[in-house]
Amino acid sequence: MTDSSKDIRVSIDGLVESEHHGEASSETDGQSNLEVVFYPDFDRRRKSSLVATNNNSRIERSRADPYDTNTACFLHSLLNGEWITSSEALDDIPEPSTKNEPTTPDIVVPESSKESVVDYASRHTEKDIPSDVQSRHLTKRQLSDMAWNVRNLSKRLGSLMLKLTVKNVLLVTKAHDESLIGLTREVTQWLLSKDRDAPLTVYVERRLQDHPDFNASRLIDEEPSANGRLKYWDSKLAPERPHMFDFVVTLGGDGTVLYTSWLFQRTVPPVLSFALGSLGFLTKFDYNDFRSTLTNAFRDGVVISLRLRFECTVMRSNHHEKCQEGSAAKRDLVEELIGEEIGDRLTHTPDKVFEILNDVVVERGPNPTMSSIELFGDDEHFTTVQADGICISTPTGSTAYNLAAGGALSHPENPVILVTAICAHTLSFRPIILPDTVVLRMGVPYDARTTSWASFDGRERIELQPGDYVTVSASRYPFAYVLPTRRRGEDWVHRISKTLNWNSRQRQKAFK
Repeated sequence: MTDSSKDIRVSIDGLVESEHHGEASSETDGQSNLEVVFYPDFDRRRKSSLVATNNNSRIERSRADPYDTNTACFLHSLLNGEWITSSEALDDIPEPSTKNEPTTPDIVVPESSKESVVDYASRHTEKDIPSDVQSRHLTKRQLSDMAWNVRNLSKRLGSLMLKLTVKNVLLVTKAHDESLIGLTREVTQWLLSKDRDAPLTVYVERRLQDHPDFNASRLIDEEPSANGRLKYWDSKLAPERPHMFDFVVTLGGDGTVLYTSWLFQRTVPPVLSFALGSLGFLTKFDYNDFRSTLTNAFRDGVVISLRLRFECTVMRSNHHEKCQEGSAAKRDLVEELIGEEIGDRLTHTPDKVFEILNDVVVERGPNPTMSSIELFGDDEHFTTVQADGICISTPTGSTAYNLAAGGALSHPENPVILVTAICAHTLSFRPIILPDTVVLRMGVPYDARTTSWASFDGRERIELQPGDYVTVSASRYPFAYVLPTRRRGEDWVHRISKTLNWNSRQRQKAFK
């Protein structure tokens, strides 16, 4: 930084820390500086989505997240905590340099942002806000403001270099590929070398600790200064302590990047991916140049692209009261989700929450018959889907299951949600593209013949009983993706042409 005595660090976990040279900072310092609490103002928000604060057990989260009430995301600190609908939200980010050579401007966040709190309660009278209820579901206004700010910040981040203070690096290697273990060792040894400008702590997967090809003990013998700086991670460490990591390096293909997104269900450090797999939509860097690539990233900074992720909430149907005759009262999912709620009776309860980068799919699973799925957008019932399933995809996931199901291709910077039926039982169900401010819900009607199954980025398959549904909306935690400094991610069309042979045919001969 420019100040020789003190610098203000904008780390990827969204913490704004003042570090004096020579002072050691603990892992927990400043973790509660920036806190966002969403209070229910019942603007297109169902009572069923509300969770009593004194009964957190009602949500069984897929990942333990002790920082669930904190934004814990660097984009929120850059937004100064308040989400507004004008370009003033980005005034604190410096304009890109007009010089030809690349620059590394410092990102300085005002002192006031250290204590900034987005408190939507201040916009309403106290009597309108239940004091014992909070919600993970944004209102329409909150969702629109959040999406607007994320899109604009992503554009600005794509035109400047963001210099980070990197101390802890997480290495993620393609699973079940023994040929990459030696390459992982090579990268680890280079990162731990005393030749680095600052000593780095490197975390590798725990399965490599005793692997003969990795040979951790010999690595320490070859580089004694690495003793105590080589550590190991498992599937619980990253979700439980995401603030530990300043930078992520992946070795593999697009599946490895998706797995990294799955590990970080809230905070996502910058992810730099080396292409060592079969696909290349998300892996932009050549492994043969990893030394120069990482050196430039740590010394000069990185270009960040914020990829849209979805927040998916599984909502379980509550047991209905019995009629006097003893039989269950007839229930209608459409009426429950778009009709007027009566009294304080909650029809559904939140179960699990997932952050996904590619897609959420609701399909028939092992059932022999097709699925019946009710599709809702905001407070409108779109249609009843009779098909093998339905795929809700992000722009990043448009080249995955969505493409195989006949959906449209979308540039990853488009702020859209792609909806594609899987083998629909009609010829007229065409794929549709919706804005990212729409909240979608996919539910199994009460009179469905069979259950359905939901999967999130191809993982965590969950059975949906009649009456259950899944809520899909733009996430507050986008995927921080590192782009090459020269191409800046503008080679998307080239990649679909190369990987998918998009519009590839023999050229017509000219008339003679």
